[in-house]
Amino acid sequence: MNWKKLGKSLLFPHIAIRILLIPISATFLICSMIFLDTESVCAITSYALSAYTLMVWCMKIPRLILCIKAFLQQNKYTTKWQQDERLRINVSLYGALVWNTAYALLQLGLGFWHRSFWFYSLAGYYVSLALMRFILVGHTRKYMPGENVTKELIKYRICGIIFLVMNLSLAFIIFFMVYWDRTFHHHEITTITMATYTFASLTVAIVNTVKYKKYNSPVYSASKAISLASASASMLTLESTMLTTFNDGTMSALTRKLFLGISGGIVSIFVIIMAIYMIIKSTKTLNSPNPSKTANR
Repeated sequence: MNWKKLGKSLLFPHIAIRILLIPISATFLICSMIFLDTESVCAITSYALSAYTLMVWCMKIPRLILCIKAFLQQNKYTTKWQQDERLRINVSLYGALVWNTAYALLQLGLGFWHRSFWFYSLAGYYVSLALMRFILVGHTRKYMPGENVTKELIKYRICGIIFLVMNLSLAFIIFFMVYWDRTFHHHEITTITMATYTFASLTVAIVNTVKYKKYNSPVYSASKAISLASASASMLTLESTMLTTFNDGTMSALTRKLFLGISGGIVSIFVIIMAIYMIIKSTKTLNSPNPSKTANR
């Protein structure tokens, strides 16, 4: 038996086999986590199959990266996407604007239906995010970054003011979570998926906040500040969900409320500090003799 050939076949199976392994292992794993005992033979087999699927795809990562890079460099649309920062910002703002508006309308409708201040608070929060993004996309659609710094600073300051107003909705949400114990309960797999998405969003928001500072554009900075504030608030919702979903009865309601109260206070203070910073910085720059030069420092 040619062990070398066998090992190569196991580590680098045909592309058709690798593609088939994804839905098979995913379905097997989900079914075993929901319906089977963790120590059963089928469950252990599903874990092994999932690990094997992950391994064979990881072995192909270097080649996949090279193929993706080659495709991105040769395709005119992907090249434009990589080089045009303004396009990426606009697409991001438009997408987030549509999502925030739709979700705000949903929460507002639920508020009217249930006559609940909880849903009104959520609607106010997402309306604030949508309003800020609408203000910014109106500018980025007309101007290049740095083309009209005075208008950018004005919109930057307006976003800071909206942040302060939005914090009232956020405070109500925190109050309902802590005082009325309004929390979320989902299945464990759904909660893990939410956690993955939330941590990824927060990481991207932090990286982009640092990355876009080099453009010296108040509008770009405001856009990333909105993403950072949104991701921070999502962390609070995630914490509430995880404390409820994974609570096995050992954590008391008082302890859960204490955790949510501390975390909510930190998020609220962070939003207030960011808002005050944006207002003071933009006002100081606008009052300087040359706002364009001052903003680029």
